Amino acid sequence: MSVLSGKKILLGITAGIAAYKTASLVRLFIKLGAEVKVIMTPASKDFITPLTLSTLSKNPVHTTFYDKEDENELWNNHVDLGLWADYMLVAPATANTLSKMSNGTCDNLLLATYLSAKCPVYFAPAMDLDMYIHPSTKESLDKLQSFGNILIPATSGELASGLVGEGRMSEPEDIVSFIQNDILSKLPLKGKKVLITAGPTYEAIDPVRFIGNHSSGKMGFSIANAAANLGAEVYLISGPSHQKINHSLVKRIDVVSAEEMYKASHTYFKDVDIAILSAAVADYKPKNVANQKIKKTEAALEIELTPTKDILASLGKIKKQQFLVGFALETNNEIENAKSKLKRKNLDAIVLNSLQDKGAGFATDTNKITIIDKDFNEKSFELKSKKEVATDIINEIIKKINA
Repeated sequence: MSVLSGKKILLGITAGIAAYKTASLVRLFIKLGAEVKVIMTPASKDFITPLTLSTLSKNPVHTTFYDKEDENELWNNHVDLGLWADYMLVAPATANTLSKMSNGTCDNLLLATYLSAKCPVYFAPAMDLDMYIHPSTKESLDKLQSFGNILIPATSGELASGLVGEGRMSEPEDIVSFIQNDILSKLPLKGKKVLITAGPTYEAIDPVRFIGNHSSGKMGFSIANAAANLGAEVYLISGPSHQKINHSLVKRIDVVSAEEMYKASHTYFKDVDIAILSAAVADYKPKNVANQKIKKTEAALEIELTPTKDILASLGKIKKQQFLVGFALETNNEIENAKSKLKRKNLDAIVLNSLQDKGAGFATDTNKITIIDKDFNEKSFELKSKKEVATDIINEIIKKINA
């Protein structure tokens, strides 16, 4: 999954020949899971039609504040458009538009929206060679970057005039890659490696039966996705789970038993910066596993159980630079039991959820948590979706490691 997945992108198109490339640009953003809205300057419609772009973006294309020929036409609110976007891109950005942007000239909907935008703004210049190297253009480029706007440099190549030189708008694929890489480079977990365990473990009784629990893995998978979205390289060690994850920064390692999860956790732990152990690992396993299916009889069946290895405690003993987070699912004396686990296992923080709280625990889409740090400071959160809870957990960890 791309860092642009689920993001809202506002594409501003100005009147340059490179406008024809914006059809491909919209398609690429949509393929990566972004939502796209398009604003065109009136003159840019001479180079590509609004119909093409609205069809590809699946959103109306805006060119003016309102349609003078339609008395029922709603006002296109530039403020709303600017606030809607997570990112704004002006491509192609002509010399004329660059000059207006840098000087605060506001004579069309695109420029009004640009001046209202609160999000990061990227711009991709496109013009002929002599225009691109003119001192006034250089002044506009420098000024816009001083505002915090992000330049996607023009490339060299054959220009519309027939000349060959600098001024050609970057290709759509390169623009998308530039934006993705720029976003990634600024994410708070960029360069960090995170280990996450998720789901249950299954401890075999015989080739058919096992001891397990009701964990779905939803919480751990949500945490993995949240960490990856903030730039982390994630190792997700999952017990048997139907959950799916599709993110380029997540490596999924599937295991079944507590022993397999123990070995996988120790394999990756030494190289990570953060470890979040949210898996519901079985505390016990059958001492002897039958080689054949145990046949049902009238007699009672007794299975001798033996403790599994404590993954969290074992990592707590060997941790060095790692920030280690555990989970506690409790049914009584929740805070006391969680604090005891935090201390005994040498954790940096523990995430507590209680089966007493409606909507929390296994196999639900929601959770209600309290995060306790190594100094026993407590921070409680309201009932939220597990996606939101995952974000809360990651944000609290980031605050701790940056403190």
